[in-house]
Amino acid sequence: MHKEVIGMAGKDSGRPSIYPSLLYTDAKAAIRQLTEAFGFTELAVYEGEDGSVMHAELVQGNGAVMLGSKGRGGRFDEAMKSAGPVGVYLVVDDVDAHHRRAVEHGAEILMPPTDQEYGSRDYMARDIEGNIWSFGTYAPEIPGTTGA
Repeated sequence: MHKEVIGMAGKDSGRPSIYPSLLYTDAKAAIRQLTEAFGFTELAVYEGEDGSVMHAELVQGNGAVMLGSKGRGGRFDEAMKSAGPVGVYLVVDDVDAHHRRAVEHGAEILMPPTDQEYGSRDYMARDIEGNIWSFGTYAPEIPGTTGA
């Protein structure tokens, strides 16, 4: 049974309503890896006076992740202080080409492109600070979204 969520931002705007948010010890190196090895595009990067990344937005397909530097203070930084690595799944059109790009840029591959029983083809990699990134063809159908 699905319940309608009332007042959810982005519900009908065509924009994603979920943005994974990560903090990195070396956010600039993470941005380089995510753009070079995993094909993200920089949308915005805001730096503090000390050169730390206060906030960055990277786009992949019609979704995005937000990230910043650890240790810059604030409630989110404090809440994430003892958090472990996260896992993020991204839908890509050509898993094998995406995998080749990641390998060419030295990404640590945890699982090569694999056909799954449920019809997806995906692979898994670890970023420079231990977060797990899965890239594949599985895209859940979300009721009430356009193009689903």
